[in-house]
Formats: sequence, C-alpha cells, structure tokens
Amino acid sequence: MVRIAIDFECPSERWLGAGGRDLWDSVAEGFDNASVVLDRALAESVLAQAASIPGWDDGPEYAPHPLRLEEIDEDEEL
Repeated sequence: MVRIAIDFECPSERWLGAGGRDLWDSVAEGFDNASVVLDRALAESVLAQAASIPGWDDGPEYAPHPLRLEEIDEDEEL
C-alpha cells in the first residue's frame, strides 16, 4: 500500500483545469481529499493518468508535480 497526496507546493492551475481536479475527485471520493491510500498498482495507474494531463510538470524543482507518491511505514495505522 502507498499513499497518493496532493502536493500543495505545486501550484499547477493548468493541470487542475485540464482534468486533474476531476481525476483527483474520482480517486479521493469519500476520503479526506488531501491524500488516499491505494495498492501500488492502482496508485501507479492513477499517477500515469495524472502525468498525461497538461500541466503535470509545471511545478518548481522542489515540487514538480501536483500529486506525489508516499511510502507507508509498516507500523503506520491506516
């Protein structure tokens, strides 16, 4: 399991307006809307779709993409 989270330091309005917001809403429905825990294969599929949306690479060097993948610690409660 991994977590996909919104990277609030990546201000890509173009990505959000070009379909990124709709993609995120479809994945995060029913969750806290800032992150979601998924199995790795599904998370990688979501990130591949996200990367195909214009504006994916519009962020600064320290936050290049609107979404980020985070590893989950084995001891972390989900």
